[in-house]
Amino acid sequence: MIEKLESIKNRFYSIEERLSDPEVVKDMKMFSKLNKEYKSLQVIVDAYSKYVKVTDGIASAKEMLSDSDPDMQVMAKEELELLEPQKTEVEEEIKYLLIPKDPEDQLDVVMEIRSGAGGDEASIFAGDLYRMYTKYFENIGLKTEVVALNEGSVGGYNKIVLEVFGNEVYGKLKFESGAHRVQRVPKTESQGRVHTSAATVVVMPKFELEDIDIRKDDLKVDTFRSSGAGGQHVNKTESGVRFTHIPTGIVSESTDSRSQHKNREIALQKLYQRIQEAQREKAYSEQKQKRKSLVGSGDRSDKIRTYNYPQNRVTDHRINLTLYSLEKIMDGQIDEIIEKLQVAENADKMASSET
Repeated sequence: MIEKLESIKNRFYSIEERLSDPEVVKDMKMFSKLNKEYKSLQVIVDAYSKYVKVTDGIASAKEMLSDSDPDMQVMAKEELELLEPQKTEVEEEIKYLLIPKDPEDQLDVVMEIRSGAGGDEASIFAGDLYRMYTKYFENIGLKTEVVALNEGSVGGYNKIVLEVFGNEVYGKLKFESGAHRVQRVPKTESQGRVHTSAATVVVMPKFELEDIDIRKDDLKVDTFRSSGAGGQHVNKTESGVRFTHIPTGIVSESTDSRSQHKNREIALQKLYQRIQEAQREKAYSEQKQKRKSLVGSGDRSDKIRTYNYPQNRVTDHRINLTLYSLEKIMDGQIDEIIEKLQVAENADKMASSET
């Protein structure tokens, strides 16, 4: 473990030096990438520094035990009683920090919120979810850019697509993919009956296009005129983009934006993610049969969370977590849910590595 920690520390200081290089500072994409890695390593390096300080203190205290002065021996024993538990705590913290992270956790994301079953109420709920996430992003310092939106007829959104930028965005938001269910009395309900509606959330890691390793010869690209809402513009220009990966037959397309360039980027991101998922599914199919992940597959059909207004209750079904603070959660305070999902994922990884 010490050898690994020393390697991480060396990498940390190497990045720190590069971040002060004028050439790196001028390249904002490179600077941002290195800065994200620097921040993720800093937590481990700080824990390692604490560990070294504690172990050095223990070594000094053990030397004092052989001192001829009885008072020094008493001080040494007191010091050991204080430091030994600290050493155990720091070791557990470091073990936790060294759990392998998914490489995608560092990436920014494309997020889609779409109304599901429930008609107008589903659109209103999709709008509520968008507000909840927007508040959460503000609270933790993430930036957003709306790519496309389609407003509901009585409020909220039928669909909204946004990009989210910051530190370890996918690592925080990947658990949000799936069906979110709401139970409440809709504004349109005259008899006060509780209805159940749903909205789906999709969170997709945003890869840098130059990092996507797909041969151009393996791609078929089609452009087409978008259909549906959007006015005359979408009917006059071929802004829609469709990619077909010839070796696998996997297809992805995007008509979310009026910009063909943006649609091309989103469609390629979707294609890469689907190819990755297919490869992972093939590689880990046997493991998946033996063990189902605690955090679910993220598939749209998964009912991952229920928001019950009459009981002021939010339940995440994947980890059997129930909180009676719906108002705070809908105001963006979803940190506790996300942290507990991260803990569940890490516990699952540790259990998998032990077996």
